[in-house]
Amino acid sequence: MGLFNFFRINLPYGIKKNPDNTWFAFNREYVPLGWNSKQNAESTGGALKPYLSYPIHTKYQGLTDEAILKFIKNKELIHYNENGEILTVFFYDDRLNPTNKGGDWDAYFDIIKSLGNYEVSVK
Repeated sequence: MGLFNFFRINLPYGIKKNPDNTWFAFNREYVPLGWNSKQNAESTGGALKPYLSYPIHTKYQGLTDEAILKFIKNKELIHYNENGEILTVFFYDDRLNPTNKGGDWDAYFDIIKSLGNYEVSVK
């Protein structure tokens, strides 16, 4: 579909964990929030360390797999690595996309509110 509106570019579609337990939020085109082009973009889909060289990843205190399971209600939105650890969390699917007719803004913002409580770890 492409990067054609504010929602798809600037609001999170999900978060992805790097091997060092840092996280970054990505938009609907699987690139970091605010990235408004597919040019020079790396897909977060299969990359093990996407965007690790850019200052867009953060470690959050207490953001564990157990914590994520408490606020992600639809378990189909959680993707795991080969060790059974959460690797990627999507905040909606095409059926519940908040911008679609019948989309669920409340469920989407509940996830955003839950994540908003996590502070940056400065270790």
